[in-house]
Order: sequence, then C-alpha cells, then structure tokens
Amino acid sequence: MRQTLNIFLLVWRVLLRFFTFMPHIYYSDTKLMLNPTITFHFSKKLYIIIYFLIVSFTGYTQEKGVFSGGFETNANIFLRDSSINAINTPQYDHQIFGGEAWLNLNYAIQGFNFGIRFDMFNNSNLQNPTSSYSGVGIGRWIVKKSFDKLELQAGYIYDQIGSGIIFRSFETRPLFIDNALYGAKAQYNLGKEWKIMGFAGVQKNAFGTYTGNIKGARLEGFLSFGEENPLSLAPGIGFVNRTISDENMDKVKSALRTYLPEDKFVPVFNTYATSIYNTLSYRGLTWYSEVALKSNDIFFNPFAIKTEVAGSTLGKFVLSPGSVIYNSVSFAYGNLGVTAEMKRTENFSFRIDPDLRLIRGLVNYLVPLNRQNTYRLTARYSPAAQDISEMAYSLDVRYKLSKSLSVLANFSNVTTLDDQLLYRELFTEIIYKYKRKYQLTTGIQFLNYNQEVFEQKPKVPIVETVVPYFDFLYKFSAKKALRTEFQLMITEQDFGSWVFGLMEYSIAPKWIFEVSGMYNFDPKKPDARGRIEKTLYPTFGAVFNQGSNRFSLRYVKQVEGVVCSGGICRLEPAFSGVRFSMNTIF
Repeated sequence: MRQTLNIFLLVWRVLLRFFTFMPHIYYSDTKLMLNPTITFHFSKKLYIIIYFLIVSFTGYTQEKGVFSGGFETNANIFLRDSSINAINTPQYDHQIFGGEAWLNLNYAIQGFNFGIRFDMFNNSNLQNPTSSYSGVGIGRWIVKKSFDKLELQAGYIYDQIGSGIIFRSFETRPLFIDNALYGAKAQYNLGKEWKIMGFAGVQKNAFGTYTGNIKGARLEGFLSFGEENPLSLAPGIGFVNRTISDENMDKVKSALRTYLPEDKFVPVFNTYATSIYNTLSYRGLTWYSEVALKSNDIFFNPFAIKTEVAGSTLGKFVLSPGSVIYNSVSFAYGNLGVTAEMKRTENFSFRIDPDLRLIRGLVNYLVPLNRQNTYRLTARYSPAAQDISEMAYSLDVRYKLSKSLSVLANFSNVTTLDDQLLYRELFTEIIYKYKRKYQLTTGIQFLNYNQEVFEQKPKVPIVETVVPYFDFLYKFSAKKALRTEFQLMITEQDFGSWVFGLMEYSIAPKWIFEVSGMYNFDPKKPDARGRIEKTLYPTFGAVFNQGSNRFSLRYVKQVEGVVCSGGICRLEPAFSGVRFSMNTIF
C-alpha cells in the first residue's frame, strides 16, 4: 500500500511542477491561471499538509484502509433557438459547449477519514444561467479523526443546527450552492445520549471564501422513559454568531450615506442567533417544534420602501431582529397518515454579507411547507421560502382503502404576515395497483402563485392554474415496462395553457428510453420575435445503467421557468440543446 501511495505522490509532484513551470501558466500560492477565463485553484500549503499526512500515516500502520469515491459530470451542447428565447448567452452565441464535473475521493483508516473533491466548470451556466463560468481545482477537502468520545474535523464541513433555521452548511449542485463551512469542528459525547458540538470558520464561495466569520455551538440529546413507556424526547439548542467583515461593512456604510435621515441606522458588526428545538414521539405521533430568534441584523429588504428626495423606491438596507416558529406534527394509525405543518417567518434573512442577493451567501436554511411535486406541469410553479415575511400552513392526509387503492389530499397556503397571498395549492392523488401488472396514478391540482413576488416580475397577475394528470405503468414482464404520463394545465396567465405527454420504456436493469413533449396550445406571451405562437417543446433520450454507473443522453427543448430544490429557487431561461450526464460510485 505504501509503495502505491508513493507512486501516486510522485505523479502528483510531477503534475504540480508541470503546472508551475509551463510558460503559458501563471502560478501563485493560491491558484494557477491557465488562461484569462480558466482558473486552476490549488494551494501549496494544502499539498504539503496532505503529503506529510499520508507519508507519516503509511509509516505508522500497515493496516488496510477503505477507499471509496464517486464521479459526476454534466455536459450541454447549446443549440440556438430564437422561437423559445434560447438566445443571447455566451453559450448560444459562440461557446456552444458547457459542462461541469466533480470527482470525490475518500479514504478511511484507523479512525481517520480523508476526503478530497476535484471540481471542474467549463463554460458552465450553473453559477448564472445567463452567463458563463469556467474554473478547475480543489472544491473541497476534509480530515476527520475520532478519539474515543471526541471527534475532530477540519476543512470544508457540511452540518446544521436543528432544521437549519439558524445555521446550515450544505450543497445543492443544480443551483450552484455550496455553502460549506471552511474551518474546524469538534464534537464530544457527554454520555450515551448527549453530544455537544462547536465550530468556527468562513463560508465557501466557489473556489474561494466570502469575507466575514461564522462560529457556533450545538447541544443535542435523547430522553426515554423506560421500556414500557413509548414517550421519548430529542431536545436540542443551538447558537450562532456571524461577524461582518470590515470590507462588507464599508459597503453598507457607503450605501447608508445616500439614505435620508428617516432610513438611516447605526450598523452593527455582530449578529447572534439561537434556536431551541425538540422532537416528541409517542406511539404513532411525532411532533417536531423549533423556535429561532435573531438579534439586530443588517440585511437588504427588497420590499421595504426607501425614501428619496423625488419620491420613493422599493428595497433598502434595514436593521432589525428576526424570528421563526416552525412546527410539524405527524400521526399514523392503521391505514391513515396525517402530517400538519406551520411556519411563521419575520425578518430572518441571514447572510454572510448583507449585500448579497437571491441564493448567494446563505448562512441558514428555511424549511419549505409546500408539497414537493414531481410531475412536469404540477411542479412548474414552485414557491421559494420567504425570509422577510411569511405565514405558511400545510396539511397532508393519506389513506389506504385497500391493498390496491390509496388516496391522498394535500393543501398548502402561504401568505405574508400582512395576509397577502403568495401561494396556495390543493393537490389530490389516487393510486390503484392491480397485482403486479399495472399501476394507475391520477389526480388534480389547483394552484395560485404570486409571480410578482417569487419571480420579481412587476405588475403581473397571480397565476391561477388547474392541472389534471394521469400516470399509467404497465409491466409486460419482470424486466420490461411502459410508463405513460399525461398532464393538462389550464391558465390565462404567464405563458398560457399547456399539455404534456410522456412515454418511458424500461428494460431492467440497464435501459430506459423516453420521449416527451410539452405543448403551449393556448399561448399568451410573445417570443423573441414578438410573435405569439403555439410551440412544442420536445425531449427524447436514453438512460443506461451498468452496475454502479449511470449514463444519460437527451435532446431537450425546455421553456423558461423556476427551478427549485428544497424551497430554494431561481428563475432559469429557456434551454435548447443536448444534455449528457454520467454518475458512478466506487
């Protein structure tokens, strides 16, 4: 094993020297400049640390470790199409190709865990759907070690406190979110059921970090009341401090100088947030509750009215405390399952830099209460969790009438604290299974969606839709099956009414062939040429699975819309082209 690792390190040194001394590559301690648009990010210090760790450790033990990893890549060929507004980005204009790749490597031995991830972005539109981003380098590294009751971590850390309301370092690749904490974490087991954790660091930003510091602590436990008593509690408490950097504070002060006296305030560098949470379980009942409070914090409120000499505008920096109350109650008895949730949010925008917008620099995560729909048209209008003003409720009821038949009804309602409607959905579903031969899923969705708030489109009406849907799966044999979908969206707003159809033929365990079409049969919005025309958006492709490898190739024509992941959303332009993806684990 040591000989193998030494060969690996020798190759690594050769590559490093190659990048360092090639005349067309500019080297510094933090990055290599391959050309004006591509950056290779690599640290000499990181190389030295990993080198000595591996060499020292291979001399310390001859025990065999566990090596694992994974590789993921996406590649897009952009085909210009003015009829759907798939134009005017660098990819459509001249780059033609764009993609991303991630390689994860993990090694565990003697209580040590080493991890490193290589990231590559090549004319990628993930960071900004209307722009192009290129860069390669080390996107993450982590070292963990357990000492009896103590666990230590250093590097890029993913973790959260409670449900994430005051702190969550997480990754959502489809939205170019990687809010890892670059720092250190220590966790100590106080007893059989109690743990205390502390962390400190800065927030990751692509291959660099944002300025400003984060530190915090968490205490969690578990309480049971004897084998005969089914009651249990899982309480926890967390604390987070965010300190604004001098650089970011200068930007805030510069903006405040332009404000009139009634909008000015004395800025603060430090914000403190705390959260108390608990999970109560009793037989078929589970109740999770969390209350979070935030001290005076500077944040940009896009809905606050800024006073100006000649009038007023929306959007300004404010200084205000914040709060969130979240409850989720689930109950299961026999064939009945019920889940009810509520969340009240007030002024809980929490970012590493107050000047950042949309999905950038998020320190925390707010749980979405709407149903996470999967069908193309039922998921077309999805709401982003609101951090300034939100009052949300949801109720999900499921009942199994027999072995073959089950029904579901889901209702969610989201308003501002002033009772302005943001989102309302009634979703129903009926599932019928006939032995192992076929399965029918059908239902209807009624939806109201405030496009002016969620997509920041001024003076547009609330979108009102009715979407009946139909999904039929028929199994010809144990390996061959055909699945068909049909959905109809009826609306007078936005793009107008749609119909969607899909056929998917699978040959287990290797092949899936699919063809689908989304047709705007009653259009309301003009295209880039100023025409209002009926438009077909076709997709066809294949998926191949071989062991732990998955490959997919599709031709896609996709309408402009909102892309969401766990309540975090962004508006993406239309897409026309070919998409290839590959995933493998080892």
